[in-house]
Amino acid sequence: MPWNTQGPWQGGGGRGPWGSRPGGGGGPQPPDLEELLRRSQEKLKSVLGGGAGGGAGRRGVLVVGLVLVAIWLASGIYRVLPEEQGVVLRFGKLDRVTEPGLHYHLPYPIETVLKPQVTRVNRIEIGFRTGGREMPDEALMLTGDENIIDINFVVLWKIGNAADFLFNIRYPEETLKAAAESVMREIIGRTPILEATTEGRRRIEQSAQEMLQTLMNDYGAGIVIDAVQLQKADPPAPVIDAFKDVQAAQADRERLQNEAEAYANDVIPRARGEAERIIQEGQAYKQSVVARARGEASRFAAVLDQYHLAREVTLQRMYLETMEDVLQGMNKIVIDSGSEGAAPVVPYLPLPGLDRRVREGAQGGGQ
Repeated sequence: MPWNTQGPWQGGGGRGPWGSRPGGGGGPQPPDLEELLRRSQEKLKSVLGGGAGGGAGRRGVLVVGLVLVAIWLASGIYRVLPEEQGVVLRFGKLDRVTEPGLHYHLPYPIETVLKPQVTRVNRIEIGFRTGGREMPDEALMLTGDENIIDINFVVLWKIGNAADFLFNIRYPEETLKAAAESVMREIIGRTPILEATTEGRRRIEQSAQEMLQTLMNDYGAGIVIDAVQLQKADPPAPVIDAFKDVQAAQADRERLQNEAEAYANDVIPRARGEAERIIQEGQAYKQSVVARARGEASRFAAVLDQYHLAREVTLQRMYLETMEDVLQGMNKIVIDSGSEGAAPVVPYLPLPGLDRRVREGAQGGGQ
């Protein structure tokens, strides 16, 4: 096969690639468009086998063109899965957002579609990486009481608005990671180390989730924070043993304080109650004595008034009342000897009483 010494654009006659003869005077000439179209048609006819008849070749070109157009139009059919959202771009600009199902967009390059997964829960690790690799630059933070703590935590998030996620922030995941670390450092900077390592972990997680969600909303990132989970909140490894000793001492101090407070809470109320009882008894005795004295004074004043009104009667009544009080509970025999003409009264001897005392004396002597 002889080697073609002419260039690819030299069809003969010694013409150059732009149809000018070499060495001709006039310089480079512009390409002949009609000549280029004619040659392209001839090559297409030769490929389609239309060299024999021009009509058959034109029909073949038309059929091929229609098939290509149909394929191009059909390429706009797309499907959005249940866990996705369809974001349609028209010449690179956001046009619409479609929900799961079959949809159609104008074929490329007019429209294109992006389908981010909006229900998948994504995970960002801060302070460590899966596999046990530690990241001290991210994990070491300063607490509110100026101690250093080693924090490892995970942020669980998903896409809430696909359009915002794709177009509002250039690097959404990197932005979320930096924002989460900043929020955690702010919270730990207000929290004592003892609270951060014990009962304050749940409060830290909730505060971090709320603050991080607010920050993402302000950025318009289209991100929903599902949870912030603390994986580790411990002092740095070189001082963890000393920190445990300090915690044990603090626990002993709190235990002794609680015991002392419990004892005080038991003794002090009882002492106060006893003091209150004594005070109330003293007040009651005081009121009783004062009332009795006032009553005696009132009674004496009433007797004195009666004495001034009827002296003899009052003296007789006072005598009778006094004798009644003295002789109350004694065996008595009343003899009226004041009547005139009455027989003399024989002296009365209490024989039953004397007989009883004699018998009691005899029994005592016999023993």
